[in-house]
Amino acid sequence: MKLDSTVVAYLKTDSLVMISETALLRITLEEAERGLQVRSQTYIEDHKLQGHLTADQFYETTDVVLAQLERHAQLGFSALTANHETIYFNIQPCGRYAGNLALLKNELQRQEAAALAAGAEPILHIWCEDDNQTQRMQQLLQQENFSSAVRTATLNLSAGFIWSDYHLACHSTREIFNRQNYRRGDRMSKRQVSLSELTALNEGDIVVHVDYGVGIFRGLHNIKAYGKQRECIKIEYQDGDNLYVPLEKMDRVQKYSSRDGYSPVLSKLGAKDWERLKSKTKQRVKEIAGQLIKLYALRKLKEGYAFSSDQPWQSELEASFMYEETQDQLAAVLDIKKDMEKPVPMDRLICGDVGFGKTEVAVRAAFKALNDGKQVAVLVPTTILAQQHFITFSERLQPYPIRIEMLNRFRKPGAQKEIIQRLKTGKVDLIIGTHRLLSADVEFKDLGLLIVDEEHKFGVLHKEKLKMLKASVDTLTLSATPIPRTMHMALMGARDMSVINTPPNNRRPIKTEVSRFDKDFVREIILKEVERGGQVFFVHNRVQTIYGIASLLRELVPEVRFRVAHGQMEGDELEQIMIDFSEGKIQCLICTMIIESGIDVPNANTLIVNRADRFGLAQLYQLRGRVGRSEQQAYAYLLIPALRKLNRNAIKRLQTIQEYTHLGSGYKIAMRDMEIRGMGNIFGSEQSGYINALGYELYAKIMEEAIRELRQEMNQEPAAQIQDQEPAIESRVEMPTDIYLPADFVPAASDRVDIYKRLIEAKTEQEIEELHTEVIDRFGPMPASARDLFDFVLLKLFARKALVDELQFKNGQFIGKFHTPSLPDKEHFSSWLHKILDKATCRFDLRQDKDALYFIVNVSRHHNPVETAKKFLQSIL
Repeated sequence: MKLDSTVVAYLKTDSLVMISETALLRITLEEAERGLQVRSQTYIEDHKLQGHLTADQFYETTDVVLAQLERHAQLGFSALTANHETIYFNIQPCGRYAGNLALLKNELQRQEAAALAAGAEPILHIWCEDDNQTQRMQQLLQQENFSSAVRTATLNLSAGFIWSDYHLACHSTREIFNRQNYRRGDRMSKRQVSLSELTALNEGDIVVHVDYGVGIFRGLHNIKAYGKQRECIKIEYQDGDNLYVPLEKMDRVQKYSSRDGYSPVLSKLGAKDWERLKSKTKQRVKEIAGQLIKLYALRKLKEGYAFSSDQPWQSELEASFMYEETQDQLAAVLDIKKDMEKPVPMDRLICGDVGFGKTEVAVRAAFKALNDGKQVAVLVPTTILAQQHFITFSERLQPYPIRIEMLNRFRKPGAQKEIIQRLKTGKVDLIIGTHRLLSADVEFKDLGLLIVDEEHKFGVLHKEKLKMLKASVDTLTLSATPIPRTMHMALMGARDMSVINTPPNNRRPIKTEVSRFDKDFVREIILKEVERGGQVFFVHNRVQTIYGIASLLRELVPEVRFRVAHGQMEGDELEQIMIDFSEGKIQCLICTMIIESGIDVPNANTLIVNRADRFGLAQLYQLRGRVGRSEQQAYAYLLIPALRKLNRNAIKRLQTIQEYTHLGSGYKIAMRDMEIRGMGNIFGSEQSGYINALGYELYAKIMEEAIRELRQEMNQEPAAQIQDQEPAIESRVEMPTDIYLPADFVPAASDRVDIYKRLIEAKTEQEIEELHTEVIDRFGPMPASARDLFDFVLLKLFARKALVDELQFKNGQFIGKFHTPSLPDKEHFSSWLHKILDKATCRFDLRQDKDALYFIVNVSRHHNPVETAKKFLQSIL
């Protein structure tokens, strides 16, 4: 038997096949084929069908399916432009704003200014899911003083877009507010940047159940429980075993998230491996986190140095800046000064796009610390960047009696020893250095401010080592594309953040193109730049083959002056090459990633990256920031092999870097970076192992448990907070009605899962009411089963607070059982009982059965039993 009716068999001869992301089609089909082969082989072996059944009886190969598709006319859609048979629409996706209206306002102002500068009318729209949202959005825009050019409309689309050619920008509220974080308008404007707790679940997604491990989400399924209709999550595990998770347990299920492209092993139901993995992870996490958590906690609790307000020299230095500051720069400086003047250690992240003036912000912060007689340390990732910062700080602070030194591995041992001694005795005010600053022999007399540039280059253990020199030191971190860990901590409110999104005047976006490697093309772009008097970076990140590439380029373009630079060169030689390049003596620098951070050569305006598919997103973005630092139009060319040879993750990275070509996109790239790479390890070490095994969400929960335990060990939990903690009761409520969200009310399964999870995770009555309002806003009046679902969750909440662990409705009454271990002891039991008797809103009977205490309430047929139970439980809290 051969089942050969693939989907293509249902197409007519003249059908047009439209393919989204053509390059990913083959990859997706091949992944599916490999998975089917493994599952088929397992099935055949398990059922002893060898020789009777083969996988190819049921599935075609990737090549056959693609050949069948090629018989039809095709139209492909792709964010990449890697060949020349392309109709190119200059349309980019909108950013995600995680509820931060200030970021949205800045972006819309930028778009409006760009249109007006071009003599065009800006077309700025915000699309809302329904009329209620539209009305609220209008109120928000008015509250936050958005431009009158911004229009709102009801149009329920999943995503917006920006069409720069026509100065058209359409943003959707789904992207602005991450949808599941939607709250009432009066609250929304007050919220800081926050991450959604759950990404949408779609059938087939990998999920993690806290108790049972990694499985596959197989959708929502209706089941009967206690004779009533309910919806459960179905999860498939190894060997085809299934688990049905009811509403009250949905908070134990999260979408699996880790590095894109990583496929976890499915867990086996009933095995002990999962518990062992969790236990081992928690133990290891506590080992890594212990010291770091204590330090973070100490920073919040310990009194730091409160710097004095600005002195005349500070104003003089700031007035001497030769450029006009942007509003974002000024706001960042103000934020830093406020932090420094508080008696609590500062820990602020400056997320500023490449070349947008972070260094000047750092200079002003350093000078403020120096004016109070404190020492300042600037930690940078490379010797080249250290040299550049040394020049910049020396020039800016030259009129003042500041002693500045540089410490790196290229300094001779004698010079290093002398600098370290002077640093220890306070004869060096400001030290700029690489990892050398982290050595055990480096000591400070009175360190007041630590500045870390390009944070994603350092492991957290390195940074913590420096912070430990002085636990109360103020810390300022500069980054154009923070690693996901940094973004996560910033967005979750664990760290203060300032965003510099405004480009300097006359700065142009870098035109970015993804192309296949072609000798003629490479010659053309190098000559084009050199002929207009500019310089070129050619990045090849393999030292072993870089001289071979240099020979090839010299043959291709013999009229251009080339030099090679990489990190394995002697320090003096490398430094001289960089000086020659910055002075224009070298026209094309063939180099490794050594130029990634902070190299400032305004005359270099073309970047060529060979094998761009091998670079990370943050690396590509930083590399691109080496060009475009003047008024000249800059170009970045990302050279790749044939698209079919690339993996899914590489294609996503290239799409992202090409999509976000406009200025100020570093923040958005960092947001997208979280999606592609997963959040990363909160504490920087062991970046992938445990997260890949458990998934990010569960890893984060284990981390939270470790934090809580460590705080309790350190006696940091306030007494009032311990007393106010909710009783640890899992109240079981048997409802007399169906409790679920009908598919005709909330059509998308992912939306229903999201609402279920948020309901069961709600900790207060107010949270449940806000979600109730949101659901009505989005989907309209609730049917009975949805209303009863919300009542069910409220009853569970009230029951837990009233120390009731079971509640059921039957025969015109409701019966509750108190949670015996939580009841007051003998001395206080009598007063507790009198209190609930006095407060109860209706008569009830108390009965005792062995150690269990029950209450029974008879409900009149004229009253709703669920409403009566809610009022009764509230009254006896």
